[in-house]
Amino acid sequence: MVNLDSKGRLAVPTRYRELLNEGSQGQMVCTIDLHQPCLLLYPLPQWELIEKKLSCLSSINPAERRVQRLLLGHASECQMDNAGRLLLASTLRQHAGLTKAVMLVGQFNKFELWDEQTWYQQIRQDIDAEQSTLQPLSERLQDLSL
Repeated sequence: MVNLDSKGRLAVPTRYRELLNEGSQGQMVCTIDLHQPCLLLYPLPQWELIEKKLSCLSSINPAERRVQRLLLGHASECQMDNAGRLLLASTLRQHAGLTKAVMLVGQFNKFELWDEQTWYQQIRQDIDAEQSTLQPLSERLQDLSL
């Protein structure tokens, strides 16, 4: 868990700062998640890969155009300052309901930013769904050994 300050800045944990400075010179892009009440925070090189994929979508197909509009329209560049903080746009903070306590969750090529209470509710829902599912596991999940 990390805290937002009164200006909407998020202090990136020290263990990630060097990696982010090394790989993207602290340049990040934040946008909304299309399916969850959270934000997606990408190092700039990873976001550029997403932009390339989005540029290949049709601007005529309504569903593809909607995805382009939502992800690109909400994308906000943010630069990590010398203190390791990122300023998150107020519209993005409002979308995810971020106030003070924020969960910064690593997800391979990006981070998810969740309001702390919403995160714990989502985890509870995910665990309940996994425990009650009657659907067979996909091949990929069957091959996943933990």
